[in-house]
Amino acid sequence: MNREQIRKMLEEYKAGSVSINEVLDMLVQEPFTDMGYARIDDHRSLRDTFCEVVFCQGKEPAQVAEIMAHLAEHNDRLLGTRASEEVYKAVRERVPDICYHPRARLLYRTVPGWRTEQKVAVVTAGTADLPVAEEAALCLETMGVPVVRLFDVGVAGIHRVLHNLPVIREVQVVIVVAGMEGALASVVGGLTHRPVIAVPTSVGYGASFNGLAALLSMLNSCAPGVGVVNIDNGYGAAALALAIIESNHG
Repeated sequence: MNREQIRKMLEEYKAGSVSINEVLDMLVQEPFTDMGYARIDDHRSLRDTFCEVVFCQGKEPAQVAEIMAHLAEHNDRLLGTRASEEVYKAVRERVPDICYHPRARLLYRTVPGWRTEQKVAVVTAGTADLPVAEEAALCLETMGVPVVRLFDVGVAGIHRVLHNLPVIREVQVVIVVAGMEGALASVVGGLTHRPVIAVPTSVGYGASFNGLAALLSMLNSCAPGVGVVNIDNGYGAAALALAIIESNHG
């Protein structure tokens, strides 16, 4: 349930088309739905900036399909992260208009129009970082936030970053996705006053330790205004960027 649905229900009560008991039942029952294997937070979008997002990895395809079908009844925009092709096929049977991005492993359903004019730049060090970057970008677009994509501008060719600096400085938030040593986040953080959300990826050779090297490098950045999310967590970066933008709206 979202604010518009609650508003509609209250207007129906005011008009006399529903009773006070029906309103109370809806408000009492709606906070979450117990499905046995999952308790769906139906009021997430009232407290947060977006509805509950489904982490598909580790769940059975039928479970994900049931959860997404329930969420689809209450929300226009939907997100499911770490989804496989098998999960997508199961969900599509219950939610026919669901979309799937194989590279980002993302299930999503959105509606036309942006919730804000403020933009977020999603910047990657290399092409190998695209799965995580696309997860962040598509999550933001599904949430109603316009995105500028700047891919493969790593520090091995610093002129690529400098060439795109005017674009980076025009957006409200910058998400930097990088593996290897993760230096790009510090470079971008030192070139813009905008908040920088650093996303370490598991891309790299042995001593990168599946993203740990990039994570530690980003955490130790001396550039001000750089925050860090977990390894390969494109969704987490998108959620934080949305929260920053929403806070700008008061």
